Amino acid sequence: MKKPRKIPQRMCVGCREMRNKRELIRIVRTPQETVEMDTTGKKAGRGAYICPNNNCFSEAVKGKRLQKALNKEIPDDVLERIKIQISEMTQN
Repeated sequence: MKKPRKIPQRMCVGCREMRNKRELIRIVRTPQETVEMDTTGKKAGRGAYICPNNNCFSEAVKGKRLQKALNKEIPDDVLERIKIQISEMTQN
């Protein structure tokens, strides 16, 4: 009999809840030192996971947890772009 596959869990940097990796959005710091949203989950670089809602994103930014997870200061325009992308994803 086949053993059921283990579903990878990750912690949201906003609400700090463990969730299935597939339910979360990955924010990645690429080797080129840019910060962007990783919709594929396969981009190279250091990643942080966040719930697909603006409350978690705001908490992560306010507490500097997103910046700390990526070991990088994130410019406001990049944060705003990611926030807009999350908003667009949750409206669909």
